[in-house]
Amino acid sequence: MLSVFIASAAPSAWAATSNPTSPTNIFAPDSTPAHSIFRLSLFEFEILGAIFIVVFSLLAYAVIRFRERKQESESEPPQIYGSNQMELAWTVLPVLIVVVLFLSAAQVIHRVQDAREPEGTIEVTAVAHQFWWEYRYPQLGFITSNELHVPVSDPTRPTPTFIHLLSADVDHSFWVPRLAGKTDLIPNHPNNMWIDPHETGLFLGQCAQYCGTQHAKMLLRVYVETREDFDRWVHSQQQQASANPAAAVGSALFVSKACFVCHTIRGTMAAGQAGPDLTHLMSRDTLGSGAVPNTPENLRQWVHNPDTFKPGTLMPASDLTEEELKQIVDYLVTLN
Repeated sequence: MLSVFIASAAPSAWAATSNPTSPTNIFAPDSTPAHSIFRLSLFEFEILGAIFIVVFSLLAYAVIRFRERKQESESEPPQIYGSNQMELAWTVLPVLIVVVLFLSAAQVIHRVQDAREPEGTIEVTAVAHQFWWEYRYPQLGFITSNELHVPVSDPTRPTPTFIHLLSADVDHSFWVPRLAGKTDLIPNHPNNMWIDPHETGLFLGQCAQYCGTQHAKMLLRVYVETREDFDRWVHSQQQQASANPAAAVGSALFVSKACFVCHTIRGTMAAGQAGPDLTHLMSRDTLGSGAVPNTPENLRQWVHNPDTFKPGTLMPASDLTEEELKQIVDYLVTLN
């Protein structure tokens, strides 16, 4: 179910963007669903503002017009018992207002939730885990994690991205304010949403449903790219992990220390499903679903003890020696 409300997201404080507009500003929509929600919110604000002005004006008029005067303090004011006109007005007008608000909201919900998939649609399956995001591109044949890449949509010939939403454990919620409304991911209940960004850039969001200890650090990063840049990214993601002779020891340790039980690295025997796909780990800007920048030092600390950055994360701390830790990290930084 699509939920529309006004709130502030909690993106990573260090995230940089060249766009002067806040990357989570709901008043700067950049996708058709977000535009529809924005226009609906303005329409509702106008109606509520008009109601406020009318009610406040009548209240002010009553306070001033019928205030007690000294010469009237000992006399009883005229007594009025009921008014059919007033009762009809305060019954019919609220009903009409509610009907208008209902119909306008229903129209937007229908337009967003029942949109058809045109030719050229990109399909992505987003699977929410505690506390990271898995992105499957079934048309393109690869899986990535935590950073969603989509092509920009030309308004004259829209090429939207339809996102199928699944949860691997508990309730989550996918919300990128400038691209679409908040949409829940519920176990055993597939959900759907779509976006068609009108300009390139980085758009930030947040899991908007409390899902556990690290809910606040289950961040969303959507990279909107030109079609050419998106195609280049897709081509690189479709490649298997390239063998690096200099990191052969680290690659062997990755297997012998059972890292492959949880993680996949295509082109190797690592085929775990519990954790993120690491095939192109170093092509990502962040670690831990946006928790920290993806640097070799942060990666080393993450492998050694991820609780340093995300206390309560399901990835256990390693029992590696300093030399083993260095060799595994040296291997991981080759996964571009």
